[in-house]
Amino acid sequence: MAPRHFLTLLDLSPDELNGVIQRAIELKAMVKRKEIYEPLKNQTLGMIFEKSSTRTRVSFETGMTQFGGHALFLSPRDTQLGRGEPIEDSARVLSRMVDAVMIRTFEHEKVELFAQYSEVPVINALTDMYHPCQLLADVQTYVEHRGSIAGKTVAWIGDGNNMCHSYINAARQFGFKLRAACPEGYDPDQSVLAAAGDCVEIVRDPRAAADEADMVTTDVWASMGQEEEQKIREAAFSGFMVDDAVMASANDDAIFLHCLPAHRGEEVSASVIDGQQSVVWDQAENRLHAQKALLEFLLTN
Repeated sequence: MAPRHFLTLLDLSPDELNGVIQRAIELKAMVKRKEIYEPLKNQTLGMIFEKSSTRTRVSFETGMTQFGGHALFLSPRDTQLGRGEPIEDSARVLSRMVDAVMIRTFEHEKVELFAQYSEVPVINALTDMYHPCQLLADVQTYVEHRGSIAGKTVAWIGDGNNMCHSYINAARQFGFKLRAACPEGYDPDQSVLAAAGDCVEIVRDPRAAADEADMVTTDVWASMGQEEEQKIREAAFSGFMVDDAVMASANDDAIFLHCLPAHRGEEVSASVIDGQQSVVWDQAENRLHAQKALLEFLLTN
């Protein structure tokens, strides 16, 4: 039987995704009760990092440890991938030795090609096109604080980047309305947008995007690999900071999310990210629990 992969949110059905979210909440409660649960004992997760990360590495490593398994960190310096070995060959070899592979890289085509030749589940832990694991944590966080996200309105403010693409897919899969406020020239990929139909709307005014929204979220203006564009992007994104005025446009019980790391004074004001509507620390922690639920789904079902 071919393995199930998780390269985008579209790889799981809406029912499966909602099941993963509910299971993440259950697993989180088990950790808080200090219950020992080791469904992945003696199993190994290979973690390929071409882009560095704090939350991704710590959450996946800790998750595998809590599940009784092992996580193997592989940087370009540690593997033949960094010396030009074809992705197909690395996939064939690694997938005969480990039980799942997590990849954090630049080009989305790399994870697609790896998955094509892998005998075990492959998880996209971030590419330039998508960041689906983050969306599992984000939706879990909303559900914990406010209940079902179906039928709600989410405001995305900032770049039409990999996080925006994943929010577009999440709107399709979880049944919420997404308003994305992006500067001219920084819209999300048109193919991703077109596939989403009327569940996504592009606007130019952050306050209009946040109008009566149930959740407001953003990301840094210059993602990893775009640092040389920082000054250009600062000018383009002027007026797109999520500040108190933007949050005032949202519903009174709206929550604020940010995938982190955050730049206070750029894409978000300190008063918002450190304020009462912010749940970013729960969101960050939920990377651990949501990914554990995903690993359990992919490796034990």
